[in-house]
Amino acid sequence: MGFSVWVVMSGLMMIGMAVGFLMHRSDFCMAGAFRDVFLFRSYRLIRPLVLLASLSALLFELCRIADLLPVYPFPWFAPPAGVNIVGGVVFGLGMVMAGGCVVGVLYKMGAGNLLSLIAFTGLLVGSALYAEIHSWWLSLLRLTAFPTSAVTVPQLFGGSSTVLVLTGAAVGGLCCWRWRRDGLWVDRNAAEGFIPLWITATGLAVLGVLTVLLCGIPMGVTTSYAKGAALLESWLAPGHLATLPYFTATPVQHTLPLDGILRSGGAGPNFDVVAILQLPLILGIIGGSWLSAQLLDEFRVVWKVPFNQGSMAFAGGIIMALGSRMSPGCNVWHLWGGVPQLTMQSLLFVGGLLPGAWLGGKILQRVLAPATSSQRS
Repeated sequence: MGFSVWVVMSGLMMIGMAVGFLMHRSDFCMAGAFRDVFLFRSYRLIRPLVLLASLSALLFELCRIADLLPVYPFPWFAPPAGVNIVGGVVFGLGMVMAGGCVVGVLYKMGAGNLLSLIAFTGLLVGSALYAEIHSWWLSLLRLTAFPTSAVTVPQLFGGSSTVLVLTGAAVGGLCCWRWRRDGLWVDRNAAEGFIPLWITATGLAVLGVLTVLLCGIPMGVTTSYAKGAALLESWLAPGHLATLPYFTATPVQHTLPLDGILRSGGAGPNFDVVAILQLPLILGIIGGSWLSAQLLDEFRVVWKVPFNQGSMAFAGGIIMALGSRMSPGCNVWHLWGGVPQLTMQSLLFVGGLLPGAWLGGKILQRVLAPATSSQRS
């Protein structure tokens, strides 16, 4: 590896550690945000998500105006298709069942949460299952592709991205200001070491921009889950692995801003551009959460996990992995990267995420509530 690759990976590792630290200290989980809206009518975790998306939109657009973004829109986003919303539904369902999104699982796992480790295992299994249906799903993507080459809403309508993006950011900012005026950002029951959610959201937005400036692409981690599944399959069934186009192809290309070298990558068990961009983030998020838990003396591994909860987390991980590949992309990729640029893939993903999370909440009520009642009795 060249020096520039080491610089990028080291920078992404530090960014990942900051993400894990912030999310652990504030207990900010996007799965919980959507789940709580539908189950408890609580908007406590949705508010920082609005702030995160709004501030990211503002910062990304300012970077674009200042000519700091080498490619607009961000690489690896494509024109929309009907399967984007289907993937969002599947992802939202799995996210709530697993008890955490693809990043929430990582930071909770770093703090010793065994259920998150079970969900992580499900993510690997689900990634392997998707490889079996990839060719069929790719044909469905082509069948449902929208008749446009535009990637973002401004491109679709030929308008100014600045006007549309900043208008959206202003609406989100106004909501955040009203919540602050009404005292809704204050958590009076916060434990020692707690970082307020508005600080976490602001920090995550800044870290997202730093990620783009460092490597030219938003945060994303889910293709590396597929890489992990491919690596395991290369040990257990190498002959079968070689027959799966999803694991043998290298469909993505990217140029790191630091060296200008074009690199390719994919979901296969290779060290490529995907590994360079995602693996340090994964390790950093786990490490940052572990550090936060250690400093608070909160690192605990509870080995006794109820069967219903463990099964739910495992199934949720599988479903979430399938949704992330079907979309394609996860909630971090779309909510932190695509939505702030009004990418149509991401907007469709969010449109599916909402009913998927609602369905996941209903399943949680049916499966876990009887178990909780029996334990109390």
